[in-house]
Amino acid sequence: MINRALPVNKLRDAWVEINLGNLEYNINSIKEKIKKNLPDNKDLPKLLATIKADGYGHGSLMCAPTLIACGVEAFGVASVDEGLELRQNKITVPILVLGAVPIWAFESAIKNNITVSIFNNEHLEAAKILYERTGKKLRAHIKIDTGMNRIGICHRRALNFIKQVQNAEYIDLKGIFTHFADVENPEILKLQKENFKNVINSIDRKGLIIHCQNSLGAFVDPGIECDMIRLGIILYGLSPLTYGKKCNIEIPKLKPVMGLKGRITNIHTIEKGDGVSYGYSYIAQKNTRIATIPIGYADGVSRNLSNRIFASLNGKMIKQIGRITMDQMMFDIEDIEAKEGDIITLLGYDEKDYYSVDEWAKILNTINYELTCRLKVRLPRIYVR
Repeated sequence: MINRALPVNKLRDAWVEINLGNLEYNINSIKEKIKKNLPDNKDLPKLLATIKADGYGHGSLMCAPTLIACGVEAFGVASVDEGLELRQNKITVPILVLGAVPIWAFESAIKNNITVSIFNNEHLEAAKILYERTGKKLRAHIKIDTGMNRIGICHRRALNFIKQVQNAEYIDLKGIFTHFADVENPEILKLQKENFKNVINSIDRKGLIIHCQNSLGAFVDPGIECDMIRLGIILYGLSPLTYGKKCNIEIPKLKPVMGLKGRITNIHTIEKGDGVSYGYSYIAQKNTRIATIPIGYADGVSRNLSNRIFASLNGKMIKQIGRITMDQMMFDIEDIEAKEGDIITLLGYDEKDYYSVDEWAKILNTINYELTCRLKVRLPRIYVR
């Protein structure tokens, strides 16, 4: 059988460092902040940790035990395959596939106690056929589209669909949920909240888990009695707030979980006027010592960051110079004592400062989610506390 997985370069002087102690700190800080926002007589809702895309690049299998130990009661994934990987590694807590599941994958979901999202008649028909053949019910949450316009049963047609599912003997309905498109926009949020409330307040919700709050929504009162909160990027110590957008939402203090490091493989001096890397986008203004590390755009560091980012070497800030290539990048280390084998920190903590993926996201006009997911391509992950 051919293994189509991308190779992880374990024999290369470059790695992603994941701090599980910081992950534990974050989940405890989040729980404390949520609890403070609740009325005195209200218990903390269930917590679902979203660990899709291999835990946003942090490693779902290694992060899962820490999250469970800290009180997380369920996991959210993007596909049945991601759920199967957890089950095959003895993760027994409830798993919900948040995305659309092809009907031919329903049987695998049933066999492995994985809950799926349903939102159309094709899902119901497939579940019925499976029940008639196997006698086993499909565990499901109904996804309501309240304005995201991605997947889900439209809120205008949701009541009939929910009643149909509640009356179906072949489906084990566990919950109902929606996803907010923009928690930072009060008008959009208000519209979606009302759409969801109109549905939820019109049904018998006994025994159902109702959820709509994500990483940022966890700190906004949606005006909806929810039984579970879905936590995503915030678990990993990264802000869910949109950079540059004015917002009064207060999130707890976090510690970033991911670092990115590489060892120097070469040091040499170039003369004034010499160019560095492809296209000579950097020209030395004086004689300069440069260091090379084995990390490039094939590892998930965008080529568009070339000449625009900084890193740390022996406690001092250094500038990346020249085009970032497929497997390597260079730094100006003229004023720093260093030798081959020394570690350069691109992301994470060094002796003095913190280098954040949020800075890269600002440069690239994107979000931190995208960049952490990229870094899992072929770099090994080292787990520390």
